[in-house]
Amino acid sequence: MTFDLASAPIVFLAWERGLGLPADSLLVGAEKVRITHVSNSPQLTFIRLWDQSILTGPEHLLTAAEAYDDDELSDHSTMLRLTRYDGGRGLGTQGLYYADDFAVLQPAHTVHVATGPGPVPVLESRCPPDDVNDVRLTLREHQFTVMDSGTSDAGPIACSAYAEYQGLIAQIGTLVAPEHRRQGAGRLATSIAAQEALGAGLIAQWRADINNSAAHALAISLGFSVAGLQTQVALQAR
Repeated sequence: MTFDLASAPIVFLAWERGLGLPADSLLVGAEKVRITHVSNSPQLTFIRLWDQSILTGPEHLLTAAEAYDDDELSDHSTMLRLTRYDGGRGLGTQGLYYADDFAVLQPAHTVHVATGPGPVPVLESRCPPDDVNDVRLTLREHQFTVMDSGTSDAGPIACSAYAEYQGLIAQIGTLVAPEHRRQGAGRLATSIAAQEALGAGLIAQWRADINNSAAHALAISLGFSVAGLQTQVALQAR
């Protein structure tokens, strides 16, 4: 997979709509200053996409953030410090990766793939709860599970699924059974989901914690392009 920067306006448009920003505020070629947007969402969110940065959240926090540059706001600890009087709870910093083209993987053996939610509960029951909660396969409506055989009693090895975002982006997540990790199952499942998403006319997005080296390596091995990051802090309801 690869990403052509000519597709960047589509990514910007998806985030523009999703964040409720003014029309055309993220168009490539516009003056690249930090965009701030007052939001009623109980979160403070900072996003960097290529050379553009966006900060959304309550007005008083946007004002306080004016004292920090983009590099500082990319730091999760800075965001927590900004929200210490608002009950800030860290949601982490995720790298954002995109692809708009792909090369079909050709596995050396026959692959059995199940579509739909059927095998997902079994796979999730075999995985650590933190991994299950991070990927949230059940919230991604298009699911593709690699099975260990084509028989009726086959078990799931890995599942990759995507959810459409603003009708433009496919947000992909992958979960692999612990005993099948580091064997290429996650790469294969992710490739299948990404191919399906791109075939549906969507741009593929991969998002992973910046400290998750395995997820980063998987994205790069498939040809995803690093585009930026997203840092979020949940706020206490007022």
